[in-house]
Amino acid sequence: MSDNPQQPSGTPDQYGQQPHGQQDPYGQPQGYGQAVQTGPNGEPPLWAPWYGISLPNAAKRFFQKYARFDGRASRSEFWWWYLVSSVVFAVLWTLVGIGFATSERQTVSTGYSYSSVMTSPSPLYLIAYSLVGLVSLAILVPSLALAWRRLHDGNFAGPFYLLVLIPFVGPIIVLVLFLMPSKPEGQRFDRPDRG
Repeated sequence: MSDNPQQPSGTPDQYGQQPHGQQDPYGQPQGYGQAVQTGPNGEPPLWAPWYGISLPNAAKRFFQKYARFDGRASRSEFWWWYLVSSVVFAVLWTLVGIGFATSERQTVSTGYSYSSVMTSPSPLYLIAYSLVGLVSLAILVPSLALAWRRLHDGNFAGPFYLLVLIPFVGPIIVLVLFLMPSKPEGQRFDRPDRG
């Protein structure tokens, strides 16, 4: 039964997709392999993955879908964001290193060796280190949601992400899952009714 009272059951919605869980007359899920109709700004709806997305749009979409664990994320959507976040953290950690190097230190003897202790951190060190913490907290939930959606696009359940907790091999397994191509069966995770 359709969620839209004006739309007869079994007919495609405004984005050219069948209501959730329905198939076309040939038994194939609607929408996969076909271009999803876009809105007035040329973007696919938020519930749909955006294949071939550009870097600026991937960064914008990352924050638009802040805590959405449903739906799918294309490979380009996923990897563009991780490029952006890697560059941001590289810059911040470089500033932390420069701030650490310019901080005042004192050499202390422990009897067995000498060590350098920071006595007065520089303002750059304090600001950059604080920014690392704030940015990390700000993107924690959306980064998990993006990873979850990327797994959905390969037709894997989101909790497969927890494999990263397995020492040594877990992160490698999850990386391989992130690299997998899109599969039409992943549509089962789409929620067009959420917009």
